[in-house]
Amino acid sequence: MNLNHPVTYIKGVSVARAELLYTELGIKTCNDLLHLFPFRYIDKTQFYTINQLQQNSSEVQIVGKITGVKEVKQKRGSRLVATFADATGSIDLVWFKGAKWIKDSLKIDTPYVIYGKLNWYNNTANMPHPEMETVKEYKNKLQMAMQPVYPSTEKLSNKGISNKMMRSMLQNLLQQVFGNIEETLPSSLLNEHQLLGKRDSLLNIHFPKNQELLAKAQYRLKFEELFFIQMQLLQKKLIRKSKIKGYIFEQVGEQFNQFYKNHLPFDLTNAQKRVLKEIRKDIGSGAHMNRLLQGDVGSGKTIVALLSMLIAIDNGYQATIMAPTEILATQHYNGIVELLEETDIKVELLTGSSKTKKRREIHAGLEDGTLHILIGTHAILEDKVKFKNLGISIIDEQHRFGVAQRSKMWQKNGLPPHVLVMTATPIPRTLAMSVYGDLDISVIDELPPGRKEIKTVHRYDSNRLGVFKFLKDEIAKGRQAYVVYPLIQESEAMDYKDLMDGYESIVRDFPAPEYQISIVHGKMKPADKDYEMNRFVKGETQIMVATTVIEVGVNVPNASVMVIESAERFGLSQLHQLRGRVGRGAEQSYCILLSSYKLSSDGKTRLQTMVETTDGFKIAEVDLKLRGPGNIMGTQQSGVLNLKIADVVKDTSILYAARQTAINVLQDDPALSKQENASLLKVFTQIQKTSGLWSNIS
Repeated sequence: MNLNHPVTYIKGVSVARAELLYTELGIKTCNDLLHLFPFRYIDKTQFYTINQLQQNSSEVQIVGKITGVKEVKQKRGSRLVATFADATGSIDLVWFKGAKWIKDSLKIDTPYVIYGKLNWYNNTANMPHPEMETVKEYKNKLQMAMQPVYPSTEKLSNKGISNKMMRSMLQNLLQQVFGNIEETLPSSLLNEHQLLGKRDSLLNIHFPKNQELLAKAQYRLKFEELFFIQMQLLQKKLIRKSKIKGYIFEQVGEQFNQFYKNHLPFDLTNAQKRVLKEIRKDIGSGAHMNRLLQGDVGSGKTIVALLSMLIAIDNGYQATIMAPTEILATQHYNGIVELLEETDIKVELLTGSSKTKKRREIHAGLEDGTLHILIGTHAILEDKVKFKNLGISIIDEQHRFGVAQRSKMWQKNGLPPHVLVMTATPIPRTLAMSVYGDLDISVIDELPPGRKEIKTVHRYDSNRLGVFKFLKDEIAKGRQAYVVYPLIQESEAMDYKDLMDGYESIVRDFPAPEYQISIVHGKMKPADKDYEMNRFVKGETQIMVATTVIEVGVNVPNASVMVIESAERFGLSQLHQLRGRVGRGAEQSYCILLSSYKLSSDGKTRLQTMVETTDGFKIAEVDLKLRGPGNIMGTQQSGVLNLKIADVVKDTSILYAARQTAINVLQDDPALSKQENASLLKVFTQIQKTSGLWSNIS
């Protein structure tokens, strides 16, 4: 029997059970079942005598004999009571169901091991429905001390697939295939990291002899899982750098130099210079660039993107920026047009709202090469949009684009354009290594000089009047403010009511004509939304009441206060993004988090984190701990993190060790052709057969 056989090959697994295991837990083959790991263990290393029993809620294990059995009549039916004794005393074992069947199976004066929770009545203990087996059965079993508890579902339990049955299936499986389990890691790695062998690891993860062997088995299996993920990511990177050719931008020419000397509105920070140097090295190497640029809101990613595009233009190529929303695309367009107004570089905007006549002009300019930079939304991906020679593609907030969409950028040209992916959502290092490990990563980790840190405070709803007074003081100084309400789709009607109630109370407290207020929410027509946004941008209104539609894309340097209503209903990264809407000018800015007194412990942690730090990476680390990796990356990105045993939050040190080991192996033997790496090559070939089509498109 081999591990690729269906689970019906295991003794005791019928076709019906196999179907249930597949629909409920995704288990199809023997290998799938072997890699269904327990999530906790019941420690049966400790035996108690009856006189040691305490009145607590823990489960206990006792060795003794049944000295007598009786049936006790009750109002409904009867219960079965057996007297169980050891050398120090006796207790009753009680069954309320299945009395006839159990009575027939009990053996008097035979040594048993019993296990269960105690019930105490008048200082006397009894044990209802104990787990029990004869001492002889206990000694013959594979598992001696620690009992595994497996993931389950209500349907599995209802259909009789209990934890005991899962243990029995795994015991049968291990007995059938133990000799066929192959080692997947070379002996050099096992020795270097003092790892348990694969066979012993699988035996001790399911049926550990003791705590120490369990810890060794867990470490080995976590290391292996993370190691193979890193091998895949690093090999993709290696292939991209050696096999996938990219355009060579040899010169930094007139457009770049003129702009840098005469039109750059401020000096670049050291972080921006460092990132630009990394990009220049990539695009001059002849390999295809695939770089992730991380930087907090306001750190100056756009200027780095623009300078990179100018290098492409100097080398006779075109450039594009793709953003997830029309608001953000328009903001990029306005900002870049303003920066380039004294140059002869042609920039256009293409979105879903672009008129047919404008589209025709854009298509013609792209195809004859007179249009240098195209900024837009998914509209850029349409088949009609053809470039003469697209050299670099910049994707903003890329987690909002699917892989299939991004792959279309590759098909616009003979060679794929260089790709620079930008995000203002800081990604913790462990997650970046696991999800984007095949990308080169650049980080802008300092804000431009003159930016003041945003002061953040947490206030309860009862402080609302004080908050409104503070708003009036700031408005009197000529500043503007945002008041943001949560938008949670499941309860759109309630959110809309919250927003409208809030708007009405603000209108009462900030009456016209002294105060002018804008309102923006998802139910408005795009034209009305733009009209209200523009009034605020121009300074015609002092307060913008909005839902989270303003999370990305609004740049109003004069806005100095962000009030977030029901702040406990927002996620950490969302709170951080919203706070980034202020603090864009030279004045001191403030973020006020308003919440009710009813806060969950996670809610308290989130608000406390926001008050304590403005560092996006620290915030992202806390967010990762609170939410877990899958939720942060969203379903599109979390495929890589469909981990069976490792946890990128808790197993950071194992992740670093696994990545470094993978780097060392591939540096020494990139094709895994050495005899000592034969086992790695075999596993790797198997992985590549099952991984998706998109492996080269980050």
